[in-house]
Formats: sequence, C-alpha cells, structure tokens
Amino acid sequence: MGEPYPKLKSSDLTRTFGRGPGAVHALGPLDLAVAPGEFVCLVGPSGCGKSTLLRIAAGLLRPSTGRLEIRTSTPRPAAMIFQDYGIYDWKTVHANVRFGLDIQRVPRREANARAESWLARMGLADFADAYPATLSGGMRQRVAIARALAVEPELLLMDEPFAALDAQLRMILQDELLGITQSLRTTTLFITHSLEEAIVLGDRVLVMSARPGRLIAERHPPFPRPRTGDIRSAPEFTTLKTELWDLLRKEAVPA
Repeated sequence: MGEPYPKLKSSDLTRTFGRGPGAVHALGPLDLAVAPGEFVCLVGPSGCGKSTLLRIAAGLLRPSTGRLEIRTSTPRPAAMIFQDYGIYDWKTVHANVRFGLDIQRVPRREANARAESWLARMGLADFADAYPATLSGGMRQRVAIARALAVEPELLLMDEPFAALDAQLRMILQDELLGITQSLRTTTLFITHSLEEAIVLGDRVLVMSARPGRLIAERHPPFPRPRTGDIRSAPEFTTLKTELWDLLRKEAVPA
C-alpha cells in the first residue's frame, strides 16, 4: 500500500491582490499536501498569506495561478472556524450549532439530536437557549467549534480560533480540541501565531516565510498520539519551540 491520496493538495498556488504596479503578491508559489486524518499547523509572520491560503481552501477566494484540490466524498466537505467566532448573534446557541445541518437539509429530528450531542460535548447544554451576546469569548468559540463539527466535515479549516482568548482559556480549548480531533481523526488545517499551540496540536508544523508566503520549513512534534497538553512540560517541547522561533524570527525581522 502506498501513501493515501492527500485530502488537500495545492500545486504552484499563488494569490495576488490588485493589478498593475500596486499589486500585492500575497502568497506562493506554494505546494502543500495534507493527508487524511492529519492535523497540520501553519505558523508564519503577520501578513504572510496564511489566512489567504485558508480562504482559498474554503472556496472563499480563487487562486491567481496554480490550483488547490480537496479530495472528498461529500458535497460540503469543509467547515471553517474564524478568530471572530463567525456565529450569528440573532440565533440561539442551539440554532447556531444546528445551522450547518439545516443548510445540508438534515431532517429536523436528526439535526436536533446532533446539535444536542455537540452542545453536551462542548459543555454548552445549559446554554442551548441563550444568545451569543450573553456568553464569554471562550463559550462563543465553543459554539463555533460545535457548529463546525456537527456537520461532520471531512476537512476542518481553523484561522487562529483561540487568538482572542486569555492564556488560561486558550490552553483549556487547545486541550479540548486535541481530544476531539484525535477521536474523530478529522483532517485539519490550523493557522496560529502561537508556537506552543502548533506543537501541542499538530502532527506537522509548517513555517511560512514573510510575504509572499512560501513554505520554508517543516517539523514533526516528537510526541506520539494520543497526546495530551502535558507535553507542554517536556524538554523536547521547549527545544522545538526555540528552534521554530529562530526560524520565524529571521522572517519577521525585515532585511
């Protein structure tokens, strides 16, 4: 048996914004392959095109040249989670979690059951009838995660989902996401500024250059799965974090 065909694959992918002398070459060329069930974290300096890549993968942007393919067996393969939650203030927590299922025309009884199951799993059962404005940032991000996973996506795209949260809450949600994605084996492409987050969560950590973003390094955190947040205290964790920071610092400092 050879390697499984990648779930997500980009070839010579580039994206430019604008035309003429004012055009901004934001991304690429970029070649990337994400295997089924793999959790890949992308780190890179601000403005290096990480979010642009994720938006192309989500179908929200077209590449300028090259291509990005997602190989899936369902018509709605990807779910995306943003930093600003992306949930609807005028819908209850339960209705937010059920939203993607309604779009997929999942029968109401099944949709309610799946939504309730995810609300319970994310510790939101007592808030099913609440509106997002009444929830803390951490709770709102839990709603966003529950909504994305309720549709059972083949590919999960996460754009700095915990960036706005305080450090303690961020660690709690990292550990929750680690448990969920390890049990579901959901293929995940995760963008973060936090090297700790990338090492805790990722099967692979990919480092992007300053704009236009290209892949300049790849590291495999040396922690077998299933893993827990306890790896944060391992000496190898600190060693890898230092190594990644040295790579990033060279990109973040202008020549």
